[in-house]
Amino acid sequence: MSRNFELMQQATQGFDASMPKKDRRLSKAQDEKVSPPGISLGSGVAAREETHKLVQRIFLQHTQNAPRTIVFASVNSGTASSQICLLVADALRASVGGSVCIVEANFRSPTLPGLIGTTNHYGLTEALIQLGPIRSFAKPIRSEDVWFISSGSVVPDSPNLLDGDRIKERFTELRQEFDYVLVDAPPLSRYADATVLGRITDGMVLVLEADVTRKEVALRVMQNLRASQIKVLGAVLNKRTPPIPEPRSMAASV
Repeated sequence: MSRNFELMQQATQGFDASMPKKDRRLSKAQDEKVSPPGISLGSGVAAREETHKLVQRIFLQHTQNAPRTIVFASVNSGTASSQICLLVADALRASVGGSVCIVEANFRSPTLPGLIGTTNHYGLTEALIQLGPIRSFAKPIRSEDVWFISSGSVVPDSPNLLDGDRIKERFTELRQEFDYVLVDAPPLSRYADATVLGRITDGMVLVLEADVTRKEVALRVMQNLRASQIKVLGAVLNKRTPPIPEPRSMAASV
């Protein structure tokens, strides 16, 4: 089921302008020779298998500069990037065994605390305005090897806290404290937060939803990331429905 996602190739070559606007949505992957790697998530066991393959391709490169700090960001809202971030954390823990820290950087509509089953108070906001080691703002989840930093208290200028040197200092600490850092960011088509975070991390994984994410929106997002010199490490096409195979009897009669 492993596939490479065609968005990266289309982003550099341009989408098919002849396609009617109402149909210009992302569908199944068609090209298996593109880079960076992508996966097509289904559900259950298949989704976990594909997540492990993504982890192998992105995080477990046999180089000294293999990515360790990654931003997960959807192109548009509602594409389950938070759930995918958690899947990758589990896959990393199972494949590598090192420490993983998940960071909720979505100040506007944090999802991870509800998925994990923990509170959202005392997290990234506090880490950016208070003193103390970065680990003091994290809480262990599932095991002592997986930690979580929530977005923290909501203050009027929470998103603005991502600008400046303080966020860079905190991410330097995260690199020193944990083997891998996974950051869940707001949608790229609505806010600049993920782009800011992408500049201080090793790269980004895009999350798109089949038959929902519009191609022109994805192309615009890719162009903005390229202009910001942010490395796109991979893409996840979520909620893809595989084609229904033609019945043998019908195929034989054609």
